[in-house]
Amino acid sequence: MKAAVMRAIGEPLCIEDIRIDTPGAREVIVRTAATGVCHSDLHVLEGSLPSPLPTVLGHEPAGVVEDVGSEVRHVAPGDHVIGCLSAFCGTCEYCVAGRPNLCEGEATTRRADEPPRLAKDGEPIAQFVHLSAFAERMLVHENALVRIRSDVPLDRVALIGCAVTTGLGAVFNTARVRAGRTVAVIGCGGIGLSVVQGARIAGAGRIVAVDTQAWKLELARRLGATDVVNAAEGNPVPPVVETTSGGTIVMIGVVPAGTSVELPGADIVLREKTILGCMMGSNRFRIDMPRYVELYRGGQLCLDEMISARLPLERVNDAFEAMRRGTAARSVIVFE
Repeated sequence: MKAAVMRAIGEPLCIEDIRIDTPGAREVIVRTAATGVCHSDLHVLEGSLPSPLPTVLGHEPAGVVEDVGSEVRHVAPGDHVIGCLSAFCGTCEYCVAGRPNLCEGEATTRRADEPPRLAKDGEPIAQFVHLSAFAERMLVHENALVRIRSDVPLDRVALIGCAVTTGLGAVFNTARVRAGRTVAVIGCGGIGLSVVQGARIAGAGRIVAVDTQAWKLELARRLGATDVVNAAEGNPVPPVVETTSGGTIVMIGVVPAGTSVELPGADIVLREKTILGCMMGSNRFRIDMPRYVELYRGGQLCLDEMISARLPLERVNDAFEAMRRGTAARSVIVFE
């Protein structure tokens, strides 16, 4: 099958023909229909997040099940699915405590003494966060998939696989924003725009969007922001603080390894500020993602507007370049 392979840090991805193995007992082969291009992929490509090489990146996919292993029960051939990097084992402490997004998913990967899921000419190719979606097909554990209805366009709902689940989940599950509250969103890429929409759906009274790109701020306003602040025109802190003093800081998205954040301790104590980490929207994706699909069908969640470009796999490097330039909210690689 055709895949975009990362072989060196900082180098463009190479389109290659690689081998995908047959599914094991609880594994599924999915024909990839579309996958979003996320900044976390760019972090790996630029070396700020470590990952074994060679690898196939991509972790925001939707597709159609082609084949299943003998013990697979959640999906069947022909099912439409969304893939999620929050593959869960179902038996660890985090899973049984209702926090499957924190499961490391080791039980859903192949052992070292088993053949790799992906390879080329006998060389193993590492699977990226349980998925490796920049490929015509994926071989994944069934616990990395959720079955969805078949009457929604896969190139739109692919965004639910990461950006939307992270952004809406940060609002609904992590911060638990209540109606009438004020929300400030720093950064209006795919995740930030999803946070804006989640805040609107939750009934927030004011939604302040902050970015350095005027066009992203205009898009944020279309998607629900009531106020916008262009950080390229000066220090964005004063106008944001005027509308959002105190409250809760929710740190969303993956930051480069080794990055530290410094915060004023006295301000945190005296104003009773709360700091929360948010891993993939604190998701329970088999529950959350079908609900987000229904929000899209009902017109509350806008996905079409978030897609800046649809590109074939051969142009995946163009998608990364658009991300670097800040000219795309979300690019989507399409296979059909």
